[in-house]
Amino acid sequence: MGTLCKLWRNGAVRGGVIVLAVLVVLAAAAPWLGTFDPAAMDPSYVSVPAGSAGLVTLPDGRELQHTFWMGSDNFGRDIWSRVLYGTRISLVVGIFTAAAAIVFGCLLGMLAGYFRAVDAVLMRIMDGLMAIPAVLLAITLVAVLGASLPTVILAIAMPEVPRVTRLVRALVMGLRDEPFVEAARALATSNAVILWRDILPNALAPLIVQGTFIAASAVLTEAILSFLGLGLPADVPTWGNIMAEGRVLFSQAPGNVLFPALFLVPTVLAINLLGDGLRDVLDPKFSKRV
Repeated sequence: MGTLCKLWRNGAVRGGVIVLAVLVVLAAAAPWLGTFDPAAMDPSYVSVPAGSAGLVTLPDGRELQHTFWMGSDNFGRDIWSRVLYGTRISLVVGIFTAAAAIVFGCLLGMLAGYFRAVDAVLMRIMDGLMAIPAVLLAITLVAVLGASLPTVILAIAMPEVPRVTRLVRALVMGLRDEPFVEAARALATSNAVILWRDILPNALAPLIVQGTFIAASAVLTEAILSFLGLGLPADVPTWGNIMAEGRVLFSQAPGNVLFPALFLVPTVLAINLLGDGLRDVLDPKFSKRV
């Protein structure tokens, strides 16, 4: 409870949590808050301005009095509903990308840091991956494996694995010769138990902080890939897809690009704020200044 109270007293953590909580509520309540089916098209309401209202025809033939709070795109789809459903995609990509990078990077980093024979080979592979620009590697993987949500998550997580591996490797190398690890070896404790019970808990705080920065980067990278047409299929409501479709008529309907961006920017900023606050509280080098 003491750590949680200390975290909540940190302004960056508090601000990031509040913004992310609002986004999670909007994403979870998208079917109820969304005023229209995000995939439904009505040719009668193409690129209408924000606040326009009219009688729209639903896919099942029913007519509905509808207000386009954020306008509509060049296919007559409701921007507000698409932005809400795009929040779901962005949060899922951020969370699962961070989780995948942390899990694989942690496993490889512990192996490289604890076993000297593995270190030389494994870290040269990681160096090779780090030499490739992250966005370029993600584009290549999506092009080879095909555009789908799991593929996009894998493509964005892959360039982050070497960074997590290097972080965990450095932490493990600093801990493997500590007296408590030597004592565990003297008691004939297996290496797997030592890594899981004695070393991993000491690396959790930096990993949590690193995970928040990976999540923020993943949300932004997914938007970039979708904007370039290299992410999820164009019919999937993501912030990048909405902005990519909106740029065609930007001079007539700038809101089609600006409204998704107004969700994207606070999301990335909130996750980064959360990461900064967690670092300030959990990292001993920074916690002394708080």
